[in-house]
Amino acid sequence: MNAVGRSVAAELLRVVSTRIWWILGLVLLGYTAFVAAFLAFFLGDLGAALGGGSSLPPRAVADLVYSTATSVGYLVPVLLGALIVTSEHRHRTLTPTLLAEPRRGVVVTGKAIAGAAFGALYGVVGLLASVGLGAAVIAVGGGDPLLGSAETWGLILRALLAMALWGLVGVGLGGLVANQVVAIVLLLVFTQFLEPILRLVGAVWEWSAEVGKFLPGAASDALVGAGLFGSLGALDPSAAGMHSAALSWWQGGLVLAALAAVLLVLSRATTWRRDVA
Repeated sequence: MNAVGRSVAAELLRVVSTRIWWILGLVLLGYTAFVAAFLAFFLGDLGAALGGGSSLPPRAVADLVYSTATSVGYLVPVLLGALIVTSEHRHRTLTPTLLAEPRRGVVVTGKAIAGAAFGALYGVVGLLASVGLGAAVIAVGGGDPLLGSAETWGLILRALLAMALWGLVGVGLGGLVANQVVAIVLLLVFTQFLEPILRLVGAVWEWSAEVGKFLPGAASDALVGAGLFGSLGALDPSAAGMHSAALSWWQGGLVLAALAAVLLVLSRATTWRRDVA
């Protein structure tokens, strides 16, 4: 096994030897399942039977329900990716890591691959919840879950890619910030408050909507092909006057990959160059 392979194996072993990875997985599973079931119920035929359903076509309902794996679950892989790096600084295990592998580029590469791998794993977990439970609720209500559609499986594959890229973003951010508390606070503030506000306010003007489509969450939704914010106009008639702009799926993927690459390069050029006490 080469140096990178050994580094990846060591990082994977390091993560699975803790409880945080499966705790985050359970949180992702439960939260995504709840949101997907909620949307499938109220946007599908069951909600219509109770007088509260929507007029969305089956394709739009399925895309919105299934994409909850990424639109509400992407925080988990980016958070774990950051923890992969920051935990070494917090628990002072970086010194033995670098003694075992002095080439820091190899260490960063191993952490990046491990972050992407766990991101993809969380993508599987999130999709089991959103597609598994969401499709069941849609079917129970008499709707078509569209599981035999190539478009649905394309969305699933792109969601896995998006979650892997979010894992890379987390590793890059964790390497750049290093301080675990600061990294977690930055992630929570940006993903749960700042970006949603920017995307909502940005939709008021056409020029700001064009800028807002390059935000990380917007790029992720574009890559997957659906998301909660992208469906706002369809779900809420009062939002019809809002401007919307979206990248194509491959453009969204490039923006997210570019963000991960920039963070990794910056962290390698700054934090990873410092002496370790």
